Amino acid sequence: MTRTSAVSRAVLSAGSNIGEKTAHLQTVVDRFAAELVAVSSVYATPPWGGVEQDDFYNITLIVDGGHSPDEWLSIGAELEQAADRTRELRWGPRTLDVDVITVTIDGEPVRSDDPHLLLPHPRARERAFVLVPWLEIDPDATLWTPDGTVAVADALDRVDPAERAAVRPVAHLGESR
Repeated sequence: MTRTSAVSRAVLSAGSNIGEKTAHLQTVVDRFAAELVAVSSVYATPPWGGVEQDDFYNITLIVDGGHSPDEWLSIGAELEQAADRTRELRWGPRTLDVDVITVTIDGEPVRSDDPHLLLPHPRARERAFVLVPWLEIDPDATLWTPDGTVAVADALDRVDPAERAAVRPVAHLGESR
């Protein structure tokens, strides 16, 4: 896809649980530095999906630019590749995972059923490791769902309290500009 002349805002979630977790997340912040609106603290979170592995470090970023939704996804994939990400086991350990959670263009949420890029991320409203850091940087955030637009705070209230409590702040990343 070509760059769009419209204003595009994306919410991205990044996680790592192999190697230098904080350093992997810092590469995401560094890559998006020119487009960065906000970045959350680093949160330690238990793995999701039932695979035995180390805890993840997660961050959420809000970025603005002229990118299409596919371009936001491609940049994330390039960062994963640079971190030697392998995809051997669904929900398994990884050096870096960058997910596109939502994209708005000129303030309107992008909805996509394309299996390559489902938007908004279909499980974002179920995952405390996405919602907690997102609320840190945008307390008024909303998320389009098939049931209508919901406040991210309300979505988090629906997540199991034990899962919410397991999301723990551990560090702050530097912003390189």
